[in-house]
Amino acid sequence: MPRRGFMSDGLREQIAVDLGVYDTVRNQGWGAVSSRDCGRVVRRAIEIAEQTVASRAGLNGQGLR
Repeated sequence: MPRRGFMSDGLREQIAVDLGVYDTVRNQGWGAVSSRDCGRVVRRAIEIAEQTVASRAGLNGQGLR
């Protein structure tokens, strides 16, 4: 059974564009992206998810903790 990702391909690619690593992804694939940059992609995805949850809960940037 294939492993299911938690992040859509579109979101992952948009974050890669925002962080300046999309050219590497496009030309060489995700395997060529450094661990540090992959960590930055994951960190940004978590930030986006937290902001989405907060806005849906009506917290307006007050945080979840």
